[in-house]
Amino acid sequence: MRHTGRNAIGAAIAASALAFALVPSQAAANDTLTERAEAAVADLPAGVLDAMERDLGLSEQEAGLKLVAEHDAALLGETLSADLDAFAGSWLAEGTELVVATTSEAEAAEITEAGATAEVVDHTLAELDSVKDALDTAAESYDTTDAPVWYVDVTTNGVVLLTSDVTEAEGFVEAAGVNAAAVDIQTSDEQPQAFYDLVGGDAYYMGGGRCSVGFSVTQGSTPGFATAGHCGTVGTSTTGYNQAAQGTFEESSFPGDDMAWVSVNSDWNTTPTVNEGEVTVSGSTEAAVGASICRSGSTTGWHCGTIQQHNTSVTYPEGTITGVTRTSVCAEPGDSGGSYISGSQAQGVTSGGSGNCTSGGTTYHQPINPLLSAYGLDLVTG
Repeated sequence: MRHTGRNAIGAAIAASALAFALVPSQAAANDTLTERAEAAVADLPAGVLDAMERDLGLSEQEAGLKLVAEHDAALLGETLSADLDAFAGSWLAEGTELVVATTSEAEAAEITEAGATAEVVDHTLAELDSVKDALDTAAESYDTTDAPVWYVDVTTNGVVLLTSDVTEAEGFVEAAGVNAAAVDIQTSDEQPQAFYDLVGGDAYYMGGGRCSVGFSVTQGSTPGFATAGHCGTVGTSTTGYNQAAQGTFEESSFPGDDMAWVSVNSDWNTTPTVNEGEVTVSGSTEAAVGASICRSGSTTGWHCGTIQQHNTSVTYPEGTITGVTRTSVCAEPGDSGGSYISGSQAQGVTSGGSGNCTSGGTTYHQPINPLLSAYGLDLVTG
């Protein structure tokens, strides 16, 4: 069931959708929206804009309008998720329409009044998360090599398990002790692996391998950067892109999570930028499912796609990681640890995936906010 309504934010999102239909008179009628869209594009480096045009099929005008709509939707979605008792997730439909799900008819009216589209569903997000949590627990002792990916899909109000062997997947679900009807088993040829030994974003080196700086962070007065946990263990020394002594892995988790942070010495300055200063990070508001997202990596350059699911679990040869975000952005070995960003909002660090940037692929990133929280870090912003 859907309910529609608009406030100022909803009107901006709707205006963006109209502008996407390329009706110049309607786009021009909203000077504020047009100015914001132009400013959003002006803040993008050429590489990101080129990637959005290539990977998402957007014109420069469409890219600006989409960024504005996604920013407003993220803020509204964050507010509603905190206010609703029966919250069941949110996502972007048709690129710009914020849909917020709830199990309560009464809350549907509240969603509509706030300016989003309401959808009344059967299960709260907490209920779906509990099913996925049971799968996560079972994966600690069950071999999930043939069923390597599972996630909460808010758009279908269910939990999805991807597998190359349905029988194995059914055994996994049974081992988790959840109702089989609660899990949608889908056949897939995905074989995720961690991207590891080439450069992505700014390169750094540890032993014989290379990974990528994600985002500059601080822990108290100690500077450093966030990156992927599979790149190094606690105590691993790093050198920078110029092979100069750089830092040490202070904390690292992989598998389970794929997060780490490296403290750096006084020769290195933290900056709030990505890809040689092309993008300035201003925060870490999580973008909605369906939002555009871009990744910087020196192996493959800028590439963009959309957020497919949050709270995904994925099995690599080294083990299972949970709570990552699944995207349609391609990546290749060497992009590990690098930056995922939506507009100017940091989203996460590259973990792994399948496919490549020639034929296309699926990539997972470790969300930045849980990483910051786990290690008591502050994101460096501009």
